[in-house]
Amino acid sequence: MNSALKPLVALLPALFIAPAGAQQLASLDPVMVTATRQEMRTSELLSDVTVVEAQDIRQAGNSTLGEILARQPGVEFYSQGSKGATGSIFMRGTSAGHTLVLIDGMRVGSASLGQMSSWSRIPAAQIERIEILRGPASSLYGSDAIGGVIQVFTRQGNGPFEVNAEAGAGTNDTYALNTGFSGAQDGWRYALNASADRTAGFNSIRNPKNSAYNKDRDGFDEQSLSGSLAYSFAKGHEAGASFFYSEGENKYDSGSSKTSAAKDYRNQLAVSSFSTYLKNALTSNWNSTIRLGRSTDDSMNTTNGTQSSLFRTDQTQYAWQNDFKTGFGNFLLGVERLDQSVSGTGNYRSDQRTIDSVLAGWNGSYQAHRLQANLRYDNNSQFGDKTTGSIAYGYRFSPNWRANIGYGTAFKAPSFNDLYYPLTFGYKGNPDLLPESSRNREASLHYETGLHHVSLTWFLNRVENLISWSGVTTPVNIGNARLEGATLAYEGQIGSFNLAANYNYLDPRDADTGRQLARRASNFGTVSIGQNPGAWEWRVELQASDRRFDTDANTRKMSGYAIANLYGAYHLSGNWSVFARANNIFDREYELAADYGTPRANAFVGVRYSPK
Repeated sequence: MNSALKPLVALLPALFIAPAGAQQLASLDPVMVTATRQEMRTSELLSDVTVVEAQDIRQAGNSTLGEILARQPGVEFYSQGSKGATGSIFMRGTSAGHTLVLIDGMRVGSASLGQMSSWSRIPAAQIERIEILRGPASSLYGSDAIGGVIQVFTRQGNGPFEVNAEAGAGTNDTYALNTGFSGAQDGWRYALNASADRTAGFNSIRNPKNSAYNKDRDGFDEQSLSGSLAYSFAKGHEAGASFFYSEGENKYDSGSSKTSAAKDYRNQLAVSSFSTYLKNALTSNWNSTIRLGRSTDDSMNTTNGTQSSLFRTDQTQYAWQNDFKTGFGNFLLGVERLDQSVSGTGNYRSDQRTIDSVLAGWNGSYQAHRLQANLRYDNNSQFGDKTTGSIAYGYRFSPNWRANIGYGTAFKAPSFNDLYYPLTFGYKGNPDLLPESSRNREASLHYETGLHHVSLTWFLNRVENLISWSGVTTPVNIGNARLEGATLAYEGQIGSFNLAANYNYLDPRDADTGRQLARRASNFGTVSIGQNPGAWEWRVELQASDRRFDTDANTRKMSGYAIANLYGAYHLSGNWSVFARANNIFDREYELAADYGTPRANAFVGVRYSPK
């Protein structure tokens, strides 16, 4: 085993000691929507899920969304340098474009690239909670959900009027400020939050031998705003709207010579989403939700202040979902329409497409048995239709023990670049491409009490028709991947200590060559322990990863690593508190992408006003 993982594994046995008390932890069984598109307790779900609550997000300090996700089971994240740089998520070893990202129910990301790359433009200060669904979910959400779904929920209003505010500063000349208000009264719910973040950053490319090396600091500047407004005009009837907007600029390194590398390269990227909905309880057993929304991913690159490229994605989404409660379980019926368009410097042969979808689902239980089934039909104006489905079965052996098994199919539609990339330096898209598709099997075992939740999940996902640009000027469907792995996860309380841990084994292989897929580790995981003694609050985190390869050819190896983080806070009188977070406290040097730097030892200190 890689030496970087030994401290993590050594701590795992201690986490299964019997509890010292009988305090109930509601956070171990939160309500989740993403896994079924209906509200259910996580203990009732047959999927592999994680809910990241507001407290965990606040303890992350000035961490990025990608860094927060990388501490969760089954998730790997890499970025190409300093804060604000392009980044990617690997869910259970699947590709960067195989994870669907939603903000308050709306799709976000680049349709030209076919993936979410703007992780840095979703600041933690705007997030109330994160729901993570691992495994195929195309039968619920359509294209892209081969590896899973990540849904971000912005801050919402609930309860009496309250104001929140936070300000802090840290290493690398980092400054952050966020403030907002929320509340509910006389049927109205409202929230509005604004934040700003600025850092001088560090040099994104650390290897002087890289042709793009430029010994400078690659800074980042961002502003964001989110809000929501809803009105309940009768019992079971509500109308509302929510929005999210973030824009930022980051410097990055590029070029193929000393002269070109010395130029000033910048990326300006704005991400936004807006949705409005109408919820109606048409009968005591029938709830209808109509939703209309739009999201935008608008990116512009400049060189020495002159525009060099521009790419914009607009997505308009219409959905009507009907939920039925019966004596035979809960039914789901829905129709959706998604209009996607791209624009910018690329002169695409076709720059828009429409996807019409119909979906159905059912989940129910009988004594100790639980079942879930979903089916979805998508008709894409570019490549035709695709039908996906999933089925899962669970059995509860006792109040504390349960087991699940499941099978599901998923797909990813080719991106606009894959299909219609303009002829540039001999490269062009292929309009005859087929969607990438997958078949996933998984099984899990859970042990749950009021104080502990332990789970062991095994999965085998075979992905076919992978789209490859490698070594060719026109992409083709040639690739196949075999992704097998297991995750052991724990969350709970021992005495007065709050603990969490996850260990992930992954065998991500190119099924044709047998090589390990790039930038995926065979072993990785995290351990954290914290406590809230009186007015104090503290937490220690250890994050470790095995070695990886930077390319699919496995010619360049990146070493494993282990980093430690600390968080502490002191709650003053009233609703004020001071907090501090220190990351990579032992100043480890490591890589997530070859030649690109990662944050060395860094700290962030702030003051927070937050009503309890």
